[in-house]
Amino acid sequence: QVQLVESGGGLVQPGGSLKLSCAASGFTFSSYSMTWYRQSPGKERELVAFIGTSGSRTNYADFVKGRFTISRDNAKNTVFLQMNSLKPEDTAVYYCRSGFGFWGQGTQVTVSS
Repeated sequence: QVQLVESGGGLVQPGGSLKLSCAASGFTFSSYSMTWYRQSPGKERELVAFIGTSGSRTNYADFVKGRFTISRDNAKNTVFLQMNSLKPEDTAVYYCRSGFGFWGQGTQVTVSS
């Protein structure tokens, strides 16, 4: 069955970095775009970054441009989100989503001193 398993979240100080991973299984990973979303308490889920099937096409929300980088390894069926210069407002549960609408369970990122 289809699975998306996020990992890499945790507690980090402002200005720090984290790299999230989303391991996919149960479908032909290289055939689908992938997207990272996040949701903070009391807020709607919002798109963070998108990557096309080959990895050559990416898009970012304005609030992460220049700080976050999305990438993928089709040989390992994994999509990544490198997050640098983290801010307290980046605190959220981060989810990956497949191009056909399947969601992972999320990983918590907390940015706090």
